Amino acid sequence: METVWYALLGLFFAAYLVLGGYDYGVGLLLARDAGPAQRRESLTALGPFFLGNEVWLVAAAGILFGAFPMLEGELLAGLYPAVVLALFGVIVVTAAVQLRSRPASDRARGRWDRLVTAGAALAALGWGAVLGGLLQGVPLHADGHVAGVGHVATPFAAATALATVALVAVHGASFLALRLPGEAAERAARTGRRLVPVALATLAVAAVVGALSARVREAVQQPYPTVLLVAVLAGALLVAGRALARRRHGLAFTATALALAVPVLLVGAATWPYALVSTVDPAASLTVADAAASGPTLRLLSWLMAPLLPALLGFQAMCWWAFRGRIDGRTPVYW
Repeated sequence: METVWYALLGLFFAAYLVLGGYDYGVGLLLARDAGPAQRRESLTALGPFFLGNEVWLVAAAGILFGAFPMLEGELLAGLYPAVVLALFGVIVVTAAVQLRSRPASDRARGRWDRLVTAGAALAALGWGAVLGGLLQGVPLHADGHVAGVGHVATPFAAATALATVALVAVHGASFLALRLPGEAAERAARTGRRLVPVALATLAVAAVVGALSARVREAVQQPYPTVLLVAVLAGALLVAGRALARRRHGLAFTATALALAVPVLLVGAATWPYALVSTVDPAASLTVADAAASGPTLRLLSWLMAPLLPALLGFQAMCWWAFRGRIDGRTPVYW
């Protein structure tokens, strides 16, 4: 049963990265918009989905706390700086988006928009560093605790953080190409096509740095699935670039969504059967089975999850169906 819950944890966090990823991608791309009208248009396209997407992060945190209490404690302790950076970025971008329309002047709104961009960048950097930190392992000792936080500051964690920023930006561009009308959609598609090579380059850098890192090589337990999933990620980016060039914006958005979901699957597959790999004592590595709560607790959580998961999926499907298509002059302005 712990394997099922571990898969659910990965599913919920991957869903958050995909759905929250275009929130942060749009936030990053506000920096490219020349005027307040264009920024307002981008946020209008995002409006109906913005707050609902973060529900998946709350649900993933609930699974982590309830189903994997040992993993929760050591993951937060071992990757504390990266987690704090990510959550600080989430708070900043969420607050700034909702407060940007309070002032009447364009200059004041511009300052809030810059905060949206900064918060989006911090959130993407933080979650990318978390994924990189999981993939390179943590100094988990025989007493079951992680010592220090300096191990997070490595070239590989920095490379994965930058790669995540690039992936999020491409995803945001494909979302805007799908949602904006006319020339605005074409402008977003052009931006996305320019960002695809950047994302591929950052992915290649992260892969090379990881291959050269002894920590990463020792932490990766399943090398063949790891290489395969990196190839899938690169392929998804290539498909997205080709689809944007052919104005197949729905396919491009699907491809960038896959590109943001794959890193979560990659971390889980690469380190299996461990949830946390120790860099100081291989015997101290925390397996998925050891990290999970007791059998009765997991069974109780399963009864609670049975109605929750269909409700979340149904809400997400309803939201996308209700607000499908491109925005126009009748679209409500949220922010």
